[in-house]
Amino acid sequence: MKFIHIADMHFDCPFTNLSDKENFGEIRRLEQRKAFKQIINYIKENEIEYLFIAGDLYEEKYIKKTTIDFINNLFKEIPNTKIYITPGNHDPLIKNSFYNNFEWNNNVHIFGNAVEIIKNIDVDIYGYGFDDYYLKEEKIDNIEIENKNKINILITHGTLDGASLEEREYNSIPKRKLEAKGFDYVALGHIHKTNYNQNENIIYPGSTVSIGFDELGKHGMVEGEIVNKKLTTKFIPIETTEFEELELDITEIISKEELIEKIKELNLEENKLYKIILIGKRNFEIDTFDLYKYSLDEKIIKIKDKTKLNYDLSKIKNDTTLKGLFAGEILDRLNKCQTEEERKIIEKAIEIGMDVLE
Repeated sequence: MKFIHIADMHFDCPFTNLSDKENFGEIRRLEQRKAFKQIINYIKENEIEYLFIAGDLYEEKYIKKTTIDFINNLFKEIPNTKIYITPGNHDPLIKNSFYNNFEWNNNVHIFGNAVEIIKNIDVDIYGYGFDDYYLKEEKIDNIEIENKNKINILITHGTLDGASLEEREYNSIPKRKLEAKGFDYVALGHIHKTNYNQNENIIYPGSTVSIGFDELGKHGMVEGEIVNKKLTTKFIPIETTEFEELELDITEIISKEELIEKIKELNLEENKLYKIILIGKRNFEIDTFDLYKYSLDEKIIKIKDKTKLNYDLSKIKNDTTLKGLFAGEILDRLNKCQTEEERKIIEKAIEIGMDVLE
């Protein structure tokens, strides 16, 4: 039997923290649709028998019916493929969800919170999902394979070996217990970074389309085949656009104009979106939002300022000048800062004050 395994598509994600550029979220949501069409076309062209979607197919808080129609219409294009969905913490099977209140195509099966077994001729599919935004109950102890002579697959959304209190609230599954159950393949979702290893059978494919700069590298799907209980898998990149971070040291840059020139000179690759991280010691006030006005490369979608002030206040405060008095007062305030936000405000005041007192 052949299958495709995806997870964490997050349809209709707002992408509010991903970019400072206007309308970027709309562009990214269109790219989600494009990626999903690629998956469905691949399934059609290669006559894949099963599609496993291990949770967070969409964002319950933002999902539109038009997006659900789009997904289901694509499912109709692969009528001979059995589709299994386990709801996750972002698309739980709650009372008013589309999982409950939409007529999905007849090749779609949506698992509930109780462990369920779907028996096919060649394979038994075990699955369970979220019926709330948290799943604290450990269910793995209650799962026993009924027929070990068949191919047995588990689909769920959760955290392997969840250690922290937060991780244990999202279907924490001890890996050693899971391995002991003897499944031929375990299709997981929830972790956005892939753990794909062709020698493993417990797999996170990662988010199908990257949701942010903490999900660098390639994204896509896992294709698997099991013949005579022997598993072979491969990771297939789907998304053509990758996220990348670049650091730019501005210590030797002395003006906003020079900084803009340096950013424009960066060697940026096609099919990549960039976060530019400014580091080093700054010699002038930086407003990252202001920088976007100057026709920067459209592949730059975020600029982050991690620079430090290029002033030695401890030394300046010894000057018998107005600047020295200012430095002493502001240094005292810096030492009393309670929060990072308060520190940033005071550092901005230092830049303005030093410019005035030059």
